[in-house]
Amino acid sequence: MSTNSSPPTRHSVLKIAAPGGALGLITSASSSIVNPARAAGIADHDQIAVTDLALKAYERAHIAKGKRMSGLEWKLLTKKRMSATQGVPPGKEDLAWVTNTVTLIHGQRDAVLVDTFLSEQHSKELLDWVVASGKNLTTIYVTHGHGDHFFGLKLLLDKFPNAKGIATASVVAAIQDQIKPEYIRSFWEPRFPGQLPSQLTAPEVIKGDTFYLEGEELKVVELGHTDTSHSTALYVPSIGLAISGDGVYNNTHLYLAECDQAARDEWLRALDKIEALHPQTVVAGHGVLDPDSSPRHIEETRRYLRDFDACVGRTSTAIALYKAMLSLHPNRVNPGSLWAAAKAAKPSQKEP
Repeated sequence: MSTNSSPPTRHSVLKIAAPGGALGLITSASSSIVNPARAAGIADHDQIAVTDLALKAYERAHIAKGKRMSGLEWKLLTKKRMSATQGVPPGKEDLAWVTNTVTLIHGQRDAVLVDTFLSEQHSKELLDWVVASGKNLTTIYVTHGHGDHFFGLKLLLDKFPNAKGIATASVVAAIQDQIKPEYIRSFWEPRFPGQLPSQLTAPEVIKGDTFYLEGEELKVVELGHTDTSHSTALYVPSIGLAISGDGVYNNTHLYLAECDQAARDEWLRALDKIEALHPQTVVAGHGVLDPDSSPRHIEETRRYLRDFDACVGRTSTAIALYKAMLSLHPNRVNPGSLWAAAKAAKPSQKEP
């Protein structure tokens, strides 16, 4: 689990020069930096007033420049599960897993959750995590129509009956297809037997492309086809946070089984859209257990797509494509996704 917030807060280390030359220092409890208020002989109970004065001065300065302080923060919960792909060639068993990432954005009172988990057990653990935050969950936004991002929706809505699950119209339509009993029986249950929630639901269609959390904008970004069609990201301008859905991957093989050349080109354009936001933080839908959420994963995802295109062009069979990509990306987790992609790209070629 990773956390982050938008500075400054009273738990950040920050020197602030106030008008008239006053200096405040906002420190964490563990900071060893000397507080100038204490050094000047100001009593402990008066130092809060000094730091509050400095914080207010900082806020006034930013408002004067047209920048408003954001009270939003965010944190991640990651859960590890087995790959959905079966029959993967031997040799990478230690990497045969994948994580899903859920993001909680919150203010002083309310919170928005982005995506959920696949299994009933992970969904219950997610529910406990949200409850433990002490925040009032108002909205659950679903980025795209893959079941591992929304199967836990009903469990959360049952606990938070005043919250709404929302997604774009295209994503809602895809989810409605995914939760049809025949599709659950034919696709999901064989891959995750006995693990799925017993009750599933689809979110409502969002009105417009923007909703709000404690007065701050959360903007839907239409990405087109990433690892599936009609994917979206969610951008929070006030804190520079881009939640990419499955638009960006972190040290994980991309799921390209639903992608032909045109779809891979569309994914490259989706990365351009995310990059054009100039985000400070980029949350990958699939990554490592303790992700750094760095914007550098945009370029790394782009490089992987281009490598796959090149390998498709110079190989003739699925196994050759699989091995060529492993030689370029040997340490990424979930080689099952790569194997599924290789078979989709080379469906009819016989092995030599």
